[in-house]
Amino acid sequence: MDPTEALAPSEEPSLFYGPDVGAALKAAREFRGLSLQDVSDATRIRRTYLGAIEDMRLEELPSRPFTLGYIKAYAKHLDLDPEEAVNRFKDVSPDPDEPLRAPVGVRRERDPRMGAIVATGVLIVVAIVLWNIAQRAINDDAPPPPTAPETVGGATPVDPTGTMAVGAPLPAPVEASTPAVYKTPGLEASAAADGSADAVSAASKLRRAAEAAAPDAEPPLNAGAAFIASGAVHGADAGVSTVTFQARKATTLIVRGSDGSVYFARALAAGDAYRAPAIKGLAVEVPDPSAMNVFVANKLKGPMTSTTATVASLID
Repeated sequence: MDPTEALAPSEEPSLFYGPDVGAALKAAREFRGLSLQDVSDATRIRRTYLGAIEDMRLEELPSRPFTLGYIKAYAKHLDLDPEEAVNRFKDVSPDPDEPLRAPVGVRRERDPRMGAIVATGVLIVVAIVLWNIAQRAINDDAPPPPTAPETVGGATPVDPTGTMAVGAPLPAPVEASTPAVYKTPGLEASAAADGSADAVSAASKLRRAAEAAAPDAEPPLNAGAAFIASGAVHGADAGVSTVTFQARKATTLIVRGSDGSVYFARALAAGDAYRAPAIKGLAVEVPDPSAMNVFVANKLKGPMTSTTATVASLID
């Protein structure tokens, strides 16, 4: 007779069979005539993880939440109580984040230093109160401060009967004087060249000419041009990102997920870029579409055409 058969349970083992939950799961599996590969195919759990659970090789298991989920799925496949299996696993491997329960029957003793700490705190509070009382008493016994003279700088004294005489007005200080009227350079010449336009119209023309001459954005790029990082690059790595957004001038960019959660929100300077991660349902928002270039596979597709768009629609 095979000695291993003599050790096999004669009836269906429970979760309390053996020294731990791993041995109980293994006995239940063998009682049903299942192999590790059969359980792996049914539960979609790696065979190596199942073997590590049965032998309680905790160092070979993934993070604790995944391990607990695997134990539940294993027990459920064997028609055993998943929660009871997890509880027995925790008896062998308790969660380090859970607070330890006080042992039963142990008397709690107070720290003898606690009384000294409390007494010191009381003495400090009493000393502060006494110091404030002494300072107030000293201030009450001090002589009153000197009063200002009845006349200051030749001002008219106040009549004790209640009437007040008002003197001559004083000149305004130098810093409060009215500055000279500012004249816009070239305004008069522009108004003279166009007799039908008044000064306001001429100033408006000069302002528009100055704004047109000021380069407030980078020059537009040709479609198909390669992406060149000319500022800070945020977001995913270049190898995992397909769509890249680059600011042509100062603007803001907000990236949201399919559930509305914000993945990225930042003010970008001209040249700054953001690589969108490969996540389904991402959408972008910009205040000015013309200020944001779109690169697909590091090739310029062109500026955005609307203030909001999904990343998937920009790839097409």
